[in-house]
Amino acid sequence: MARALTELQLARADASAQRFYSLSAQMRLERPAYYAQLAAAQKGGLYITAWLEWLLACLSRALRATEQTLAQVLAKAQFWAQHAASTINARQQRLLNQLLDGFDGKLTSPKWVLIAKCSQHTATRDTQALLDQDILVKEATGGRSTSYRLA
Repeated sequence: MARALTELQLARADASAQRFYSLSAQMRLERPAYYAQLAAAQKGGLYITAWLEWLLACLSRALRATEQTLAQVLAKAQFWAQHAASTINARQQRLLNQLLDGFDGKLTSPKWVLIAKCSQHTATRDTQALLDQDILVKEATGGRSTSYRLA
């Protein structure tokens, strides 16, 4: 109940119809620490300073996480606005979105084939088109281990 009231008060304090952060979501991510702090506060009588410090630090972490998420969203929007006039097919768009969202590892032609479910020839054409448009660049390593990243 206290968590719901805290969220309500934060919403009122923001004086905005939209909120981009969630204290409850951050608490869910930090569930063990949340329950430890809650238990300590319940056993500590009226001394709740440690609980309040933890709660405010948790709110700060929720705000920082939201700032990072919004920065990624804005960077992605800026990328697509910058390349609005570029010729990009659906396969290329899907892979570029994966790169923008934080692709795990290095993007290579074999990975392109698997992700895009296309032939090696199609993957080569796709990557070359993006290289020609200066959207992708080749990493320093070459040969079979050639990988690509956003320009």
